[in-house]
Amino acid sequence: MLPWSDSPPPDPVKKPSLFSPAKDNHPEFLQQLYQRGGGGGGGGPSAAFHGIHACVSGRPRILLVFVILSLQLLLILFARSISVSSLVPPLRSGRIGADGAPLNFSASDFAPLSSSVAADGIPLEIAATCEYGRVYVYDLPPVFNKGLLDNCGELSPLGSRCDALSNGGFGQPSIDLAGFVPDALLRSWYATDQFAAEIIYHRRLVSNRCSTDDPSAASAFYIPSTAAWPWGNTSGPDRHSQMMLRWIRGQAPWRRSRGWDHFIVLGRISWDFRRSGEDGWGGSFLYMPEMENVTRLLIERNPWDYFDVGVPYPTGFHPMTPADVTAWQAFVLSRRRETLFSFAGGNRSRIKGDFRGVLLEHCARAPAGMCRSVDCSGWRCSNRTAETLNLFLGSVFCLQPRGDSFTRRSTFDCMVAGAIPVFFWRRSAYMQYEWFLPPTATSTPVDIGSALAGLGEERVRKMRQRVVELLPRLVYAQPGGGLGPAWTTPSTSP
Repeated sequence: MLPWSDSPPPDPVKKPSLFSPAKDNHPEFLQQLYQRGGGGGGGGPSAAFHGIHACVSGRPRILLVFVILSLQLLLILFARSISVSSLVPPLRSGRIGADGAPLNFSASDFAPLSSSVAADGIPLEIAATCEYGRVYVYDLPPVFNKGLLDNCGELSPLGSRCDALSNGGFGQPSIDLAGFVPDALLRSWYATDQFAAEIIYHRRLVSNRCSTDDPSAASAFYIPSTAAWPWGNTSGPDRHSQMMLRWIRGQAPWRRSRGWDHFIVLGRISWDFRRSGEDGWGGSFLYMPEMENVTRLLIERNPWDYFDVGVPYPTGFHPMTPADVTAWQAFVLSRRRETLFSFAGGNRSRIKGDFRGVLLEHCARAPAGMCRSVDCSGWRCSNRTAETLNLFLGSVFCLQPRGDSFTRRSTFDCMVAGAIPVFFWRRSAYMQYEWFLPPTATSTPVDIGSALAGLGEERVRKMRQRVVELLPRLVYAQPGGGLGPAWTTPSTSP
């Protein structure tokens, strides 16, 4: 990964393609870097080489001494590399559950192991499928994840978070969806909190076939810190983050790469970790020096920070098998949708001209059958899926303005239900989720109803088909096997 700073990593580090940017991502920065010779100030390695050459070219004795010292230095470094690699014991990856109890994975949670192994001791079947390399999960001290989750009742001043963090971050089963979704798929639905991504990712990574307990075999290093949860006051999150980063600095993989091949999942928006002063909301985690080169997966990224990567908000749908996905796709494609467009959101009365309030009024004035809405003021829609899911299942389109920030979980709830999202800001989707959503968008006039009604039945059918094809990218499957590399999207007409 390329840093914003001028300093390159001290040693070449093998990285998976996942963390390798395209060559033209930062052309101006690359041009400046090349002009500086790969480092800050003074012309770089090329200038240094010419300085040495000028010094020794007319002095044979100095040249001889220089060569001897160089050979000795190489021998010392070679001997040290042998001793270090043979003496450092492999570290264990952390395995903890959302309720604080250890996650005990059986052999059935992993791919079958073959007796044939590669040169590095990894089974050939696993080595062949991990084309991007393997991930090492740090075994953090419990205070940075397990200890926090043990105290789930005290994590938020707004009330207990224990239900939200149960079942590995999925939350409690959504029994209120009985009658709304097919009976065979009810087991895949949970009341998942929108900020539970850290717990969900940790659970999946420690049971993934491409995880490794050997840091020397890893291409990427995952920091399983629950940095998004200690929100008591402005000093709390920073104190927790500083302690965690101090521990990370002492680890050998970190010392080797200074975070270039490390990544972390933060289950909140980027701005919650960018407090610039003593006052204000959130913490300053992303401004800490150790985070400069670390890749961060967030539900909302800062579009101007290369190391921020936007990932989907967790929804309530967590399929167990590829068959669950195809069954759900067929269900949403076959739904009869009586409403042209819908909107679920709460009016922020304290904000003058709040656009969500405008949309609620617009929907209320629309002709019958054109628009339905759910007013989510207060906690009405918090982690409850029945009312909003029923709304989106009956709609062709769903309106997605910006929320309290530029993104909304409702975007993904809408798409999982097979409705077509209508965005009003590029930063709400196309500048956020480049790994998951198409890069192109269609512009429409201001008159929402007329614009959507005029798209035509065939065009709408193709748009719905495309949304449903994206669905497997947007959901977090249950641990144990995942959804596999491919699936078949039903071609059922609406």
